[in-house]
Amino acid sequence: MTDKVFWRDPYLRQLDTRVAGVDGAEVTLEKTIFFALSGGQESDQGTIGGRPVLQATICGFDIVYTLEEGHGLKPDDPVRVEIDWDRRYRLMRLHFAAEIVLELAYATFPGIEKIGAHIAADKARIDFVLDENISAHFPDLQADANRIVDANRSITSTFSDRAKERRYWRIDDFDPVPCGGTHLKHTGEIGRISLKRKNIGKGKERIEIRVA
Repeated sequence: MTDKVFWRDPYLRQLDTRVAGVDGAEVTLEKTIFFALSGGQESDQGTIGGRPVLQATICGFDIVYTLEEGHGLKPDDPVRVEIDWDRRYRLMRLHFAAEIVLELAYATFPGIEKIGAHIAADKARIDFVLDENISAHFPDLQADANRIVDANRSITSTFSDRAKERRYWRIDDFDPVPCGGTHLKHTGEIGRISLKRKNIGKGKERIEIRVA
């Protein structure tokens, strides 16, 4: 099992660890700060032992990193993991902005069905099944989201089931929300949230989310 240090401290930019296993171009680590695509949040970008990570994939309780062929690493080799911090921090901000917007959408449209989500470094998106133009609700959704940002609430992020690596986040006035992403410490770090509608087909609505 890879020790996922990014959950304990998502603000770490580098970490010294050891190679746990090697299978051709794929390596696993004893511990890591390098997040792998999960819950719509894109993988980090960065290096392991100075070698660029081409792909990060969750495999059970491990994370498998694909490096270039001929990387030369062996089990038990000491390596330093470094991530692109500017990109990670923007992903964290957009991720939590999307989480807040999603919870507010659930409150606005009881029973609404989310059918997709993606968090990239430039914007986040959430897709819903909905038969009305969701942008009519943007003034209220955006104002409510930014009030939460302005309140600079503390964000709790921890395990609901450590053995199964199930996690959740929580802020005041919200029920715990299951999520295994990397989270900010305070909502004020998000910045100003803006929303844009995109029609993705009959009976479907997309909210695009940006932060500034």
